Amino acid sequence: MGLDLYERSPAAKRVFDRCEAIRPGTLEQCFRGGEEELKQTVNTQPCMVAMELAALAVAREAGLEPDMTAGFSLGELSALSCAGAMEAETAFRLVCRRGELMQQAAEKLRTGMAAVVKLTNAEVEKLCAGFRQVWPVNYNCPGQVTVSGAEEEMADFAAAVKAAGGRAIPLKVAGAFHSPFMAEAGKAFQTELNAAPLRSPRIPVYANFTGEPYGEDVAATLGQQMSNPVRWETSVRGMIAAGADVFVELGPGKTLCGLIGKIDTAVRCFPLSNTQDLEGLRKELGLC
Repeated sequence: MGLDLYERSPAAKRVFDRCEAIRPGTLEQCFRGGEEELKQTVNTQPCMVAMELAALAVAREAGLEPDMTAGFSLGELSALSCAGAMEAETAFRLVCRRGELMQQAAEKLRTGMAAVVKLTNAEVEKLCAGFRQVWPVNYNCPGQVTVSGAEEEMADFAAAVKAAGGRAIPLKVAGAFHSPFMAEAGKAFQTELNAAPLRSPRIPVYANFTGEPYGEDVAATLGQQMSNPVRWETSVRGMIAAGADVFVELGPGKTLCGLIGKIDTAVRCFPLSNTQDLEGLRKELGLC
C-alpha cells in the first residue's frame, strides 16, 4: 500500500521517507508486507498512519483542504495532524508507541473482536450485558457494531447473536481494542500524550470518545480513546449536521466510505489511496 503515491508524488515521498527515518522498515512493510506481519498491531498502526499522512500530503498538493475531519481509531492521530493539533512527525511517533502498548496489552490476554451485523445498537448492548467480559466498542453504522471480549466468552456470544437474528463475524486483530482490556495501555499512552507538543485544532476534529468536536484539552480526550468505544456513527452524523456533504477517505481501501454511505445515502464519499483515486476525485469535484 502506498507505493503508487510514493513513486508519483514528491509530497507523499517526503512523508514516507520521514516515517522510514523514524521507524526503519516501515516502507518495506507498507509496500511488500505480508498478512501475518501486518495484522500485528505494532506494525499495522504505523503503516496505516504513514499511508494516511502521505495521502493527506497528496490531497493538499492537489489543493484540497477540509472544513472538518475525523479519524477511525488510530486514524484519529492523522485527523488531528490534518487539523494542526500536532505535526505529522508527532502523529507518527505517537502511533508507533500506541501500537507497541496495545500489542503488549493484547499479548497478555486471550481476547478477540467480532463485528455484529443485522442487529440494532440496543440489541447488541443488551446481549453484551449478559456476558462478564464482552463489550460493544465500535459503533460503525446502522446495523453494525464491533464488540471486544474475552476469548472464552466469544463463542457463546456469537451463538447468542445468531439466536437473536444477527451474525457475529470474527475479526483478524491482535486483541480486544477499545475495551477495558486496554486500560493499562491507555494509562501509559496518556503519559506519552501529556509530554507531546499538542495544540488546539484549527478546524473541528470529531473525537471517537465523545462523537463531538475536540475541545481545548486534546491530550485528555485522545487519552480516553484506547479503552473506550469508537462512536463513528455519531461523529459522522455530527459532521453532516454541521454541513459536510462530501467526505474524502485518506488511506488504504474504502471501508469508511462504505460505513458513511450506510449512515447517510445523501452524502458523497471518495477514497484517496492512489493517483488514480486522486484523478477521479479531481474530476468529481471540478478541480481539473
